[in-house]
Amino acid sequence: MKYIDEYRDKALISKLTELISGSVRGEYTFMEVCGGHTNAIHRFGIRALLPESISLISGPGCPVCVTGRSYIDKALVIAGEDDVIISTFGDLIRVPGSFSSPEKRRSEGADIRIVLSSLEALETARRNPDKKVVFLAIGFETTAPGTAVAIKQAADEKIGNFFILNAHKVMPPAMEAVISDGVNIDGFICPGHVAAVTGSGIFSFIPLKYRLGCVVTGFEPVDLMQSILMLVRQKNNMTPGVEIQYSRAVSEGGNLLAQKIMAEVFEPCDAYWRGFGVIKGSGLRLRKEYEEYDAEHAFSASVPPEEDDERCICGEILRGREVPSSCSLFATVCMPDNPVGACMVSHEGTCNTWYRYKRNG
Repeated sequence: MKYIDEYRDKALISKLTELISGSVRGEYTFMEVCGGHTNAIHRFGIRALLPESISLISGPGCPVCVTGRSYIDKALVIAGEDDVIISTFGDLIRVPGSFSSPEKRRSEGADIRIVLSSLEALETARRNPDKKVVFLAIGFETTAPGTAVAIKQAADEKIGNFFILNAHKVMPPAMEAVISDGVNIDGFICPGHVAAVTGSGIFSFIPLKYRLGCVVTGFEPVDLMQSILMLVRQKNNMTPGVEIQYSRAVSEGGNLLAQKIMAEVFEPCDAYWRGFGVIKGSGLRLRKEYEEYDAEHAFSASVPPEEDDERCICGEILRGREVPSSCSLFATVCMPDNPVGACMVSHEGTCNTWYRYKRNG
């Protein structure tokens, strides 16, 4: 990308709008599974540029949103110990658990610090050798390599007071779960940042097995409009495949170094996703040789089973079955400064995005 303006050029966006309108031959429903895409679609008013026959629905691609309550509860229990520092990304700090949130617990005196990376959390451990530093490790293939680097550095330097509370997940099994759940879609707007690490090849099973199109997409208006045009043409021509629109950042093979270090530190496992339950093979756990850095082993944190507020429909929203305005709590009880469900917390969450850009939608 030379200049960001190239991807916000009004003339080019107008041309793409015309091409999409001229290509429509029926009804189309595409799912964006990345929370960054959900944000961008609303921020740039992409829906308003599309014919009514093209629907965009949001999926489970916000890592904060799919993190279960029990994970937050475990973090809060661990934070209650006197010699612990919790390090977390900023958008996780306000996620409600069953009895509190990291933000509330911090206001009560717990040492909970916002960091920008796992390496910053590791540096906190170096500087506080008398404390146990626990990094709240969430995210998909985009952030998992960074956590792996921190773990390897801790092992190499024999830093024994650094741990991760791990909730890393991988995206393809969740996309397959959406399809298996019976959500009616014609193709996926695939996550660009995930694919920058994994390569576009991880999505190849979707057109082969399910005959649904996939386009790996960037985050600017031109990116999104071009990707929608590509998906429309795939459906029109009945030629589903995996195409890369985001070619300035993504290749078919991906970042081999990031994949290597991730595979050295993590191995696949089943994982709990808010709104879905346990999805087979969708998680990453530390390999046996790195288990000493797992907070699950280092701390006893007994918490109640997964239970969400039964009035909250985050689960249905994450599965693409409902939209935020269908929820009785949306924009009344549940708001960004008082989130009831995880979808309202992060700027990548569908409810948060709707509240900011489409409150009356």
